[in-house]
Amino acid sequence: MNVFEKIIAGELPCKKVLENEHFLAFEDINPKARVHVLAIPKKSVKDFQSADSETLAGLSGFVKEVAKKLGIEKSGYRVISNIGADGGQEVPHLHFHILGGEKLGGF
Repeated sequence: MNVFEKIIAGELPCKKVLENEHFLAFEDINPKARVHVLAIPKKSVKDFQSADSETLAGLSGFVKEVAKKLGIEKSGYRVISNIGADGGQEVPHLHFHILGGEKLGGF
């Protein structure tokens, strides 16, 4: 069981931002911006590449809800999903990083 599955199961604590039947958003423990939240599906999905269209559509809508709740929907934010080892994915569970709350640097 990976760390996100343990959070979903309630075995590990998190600072929840938003939750519904299918998705959970919580603060990143190692933030890279003033606002840094992770949004994950509650069902086990390895990564973006493995996700079905329904999960991705639902998660996209959920990310928009999270941005609104955080008050960054108008000022702007960045959404990132790392895929696989070369993409920097550390936890084998689909997750979107939502970063904002300040002017973000470029790539």
